[in-house]
Amino acid sequence: MEVRKPPPIRRLTGNEGYTSGVDVAPAPPGIASHDAGPNGNGHRASPTFAPPPRQTARDSAIAIDRMDVEELSVAYGAKPAVRSVSLPIRQGEVLALIGPSGCGKTTLLRSLNRLTELTRGASLSGRITLDGVDIATMEPTALRRRVTMVFQQPNPFPMSVFDNVAYVLREQAKRRPRRSAVRGPVRDALARAGLLDEVADNLDHPALRLSGGQQQRLCIARALAAQPEVLLLDEPCSALDPQSTRLIEELIIKLRDDVAVVIVTHNLQQPYRIADYVAFMYLGELVEYGSAQRMFGAPREQRTRDYVSGAFG
Repeated sequence: MEVRKPPPIRRLTGNEGYTSGVDVAPAPPGIASHDAGPNGNGHRASPTFAPPPRQTARDSAIAIDRMDVEELSVAYGAKPAVRSVSLPIRQGEVLALIGPSGCGKTTLLRSLNRLTELTRGASLSGRITLDGVDIATMEPTALRRRVTMVFQQPNPFPMSVFDNVAYVLREQAKRRPRRSAVRGPVRDALARAGLLDEVADNLDHPALRLSGGQQQRLCIARALAAQPEVLLLDEPCSALDPQSTRLIEELIIKLRDDVAVVIVTHNLQQPYRIADYVAFMYLGELVEYGSAQRMFGAPREQRTRDYVSGAFG
């Protein structure tokens, strides 16, 4: 199977690529446009876009080792979900986990902050380290402050925007701090999540009345308030409209300089747009890992070529 190099992409500005089916950036050859145009089922999904050109970690940024996954295997009862996976996770990079449903990528993501062990019957072998320390030796709550997760559906607390973010800061404090003491960190977290300008005039606004995209960025702000080293994102844009998706993808690109970012996504256009490295999983195995440029331009494994070309998924 001949693998061709991706052609130049016409970069879009503003919201051009989010209009109804026009002016969208083309998918690279070999990548089925899972989110643009008619698919194999005859449906039409959301149009895609390409963000403005950016320097990637593989080109310029300094990558800092944060986590190492070493021969990780996870099973639910007698059923294997992840099989002997080894991966580096670095600050300065966005790592995307891709693969069809049930391939183990979400189980792997949840294992990074020990959420997998909350599932009845789950067993784990291998080793995961954070800054060189085995996470199995860490107190789980402390670990989850350093390795935070944002889930597929936005899940803000039924309280104000301010209190959603302040909740994390108050939980970390030995004594409950006053509002004035956490105002600065709350605004900083909202700014880092790209939400402050939209809510600054009324931080007491109920979080549940925000739009879906704003709620998801609030959840990201809440995760960032803990000052984590690693940010885990489990399909954070799957329930969002294209405009909200664009804002969150731009945010992810900015955040990678401060935290290691790991994202699970079913949308092949998304890692093509924002990832620096990609891990393709199938039936619990890590089939291939490499730079996004290579994985989408010249994958080494036949199963990877088949998946990114849309032959299955």
